[in-house]
Amino acid sequence: MHPELFEIPFLHISVKSYGTMMVIGFLAALWLMRRIMKRLGQDPDRISSVALYALLSGIIGARVFYVIHHHDLFIGRPMEAFAVWQGGLEFLGGGILGVGFVWFYLWKFKLPKRLYLDILAIGLMVGLGFGRIGCLLNGCCYGKCSEVSWAVEFPYGSPAFYSQIRPDGARNRPEPLWDLPDSYYTDGYLKDFDELTNEQKGAVRHGGSYCTRSVHPTQIYSSICAFTLAGILYGIWLFIGRRKPGVVLGCMFILYGLVRFWLETLRDDNPFETAWWAIYKGGTISQNIGIYMVITGIILLTIFAIKKAELQLQSD
Repeated sequence: MHPELFEIPFLHISVKSYGTMMVIGFLAALWLMRRIMKRLGQDPDRISSVALYALLSGIIGARVFYVIHHHDLFIGRPMEAFAVWQGGLEFLGGGILGVGFVWFYLWKFKLPKRLYLDILAIGLMVGLGFGRIGCLLNGCCYGKCSEVSWAVEFPYGSPAFYSQIRPDGARNRPEPLWDLPDSYYTDGYLKDFDELTNEQKGAVRHGGSYCTRSVHPTQIYSSICAFTLAGILYGIWLFIGRRKPGVVLGCMFILYGLVRFWLETLRDDNPFETAWWAIYKGGTISQNIGIYMVITGIILLTIFAIKKAELQLQSD
């Protein structure tokens, strides 16, 4: 876990790993999308503009969803809801607002919507692959306790550590997973690591009595899945997408919805949902949104399979 990569000398500005990986992911996705658009004889600058608007609207939507789902973290600290650089984004929320805003942009400038959305879907998975590596470095989006050989162990004071030593009503867990002695608290708040005695520090380090329990590296699972989906979607676009634009977008909704539903069974950070809109009562919010994504993808595939292309694309 390395939430801070380094600090800029003299300026005392820390460069965050989460934000850095988001930037790397965006640039990698943009490079790929521009290459695809050039091959199609389209203006690559257009996809750059669309991608930038998608990024900005996506970050807003992802943060809003995260704050809503984890509102208890911001009680008494409302301004921290705007601290995106500290991590805490819900990809599904970003996808919903991002797609909506991009659709409006494409409609306003009379651009081929299905073509652009197909290319953006591929780029989105590339960006997500890098972004999830940022999640690992930041310590968010952690998994459930596990003893698999590749399980990871987050440090004292990390989000995973907090989740294990405290009850979690949002996940129907009335008791902590294990008890931390009262000597680690001051006025009910967990002490900073530097405030601990040498003995206490040893107890919370790897192999100690009170170290964080090992968990599934769900961030890495998510990253591998995202890169894999990007490759699959690119293949679909090469063989089908040119003749049936919009198919890639529909497949992205279905495939990511299924993958996210599975990943949620291994994660331990998202709250469960029983509201009226939840199809899967007792599943996480993201699992329910994943189900809706699959349904949406099936509808899109049905519609786009019978519609003609919006324009004639040039061949390589």
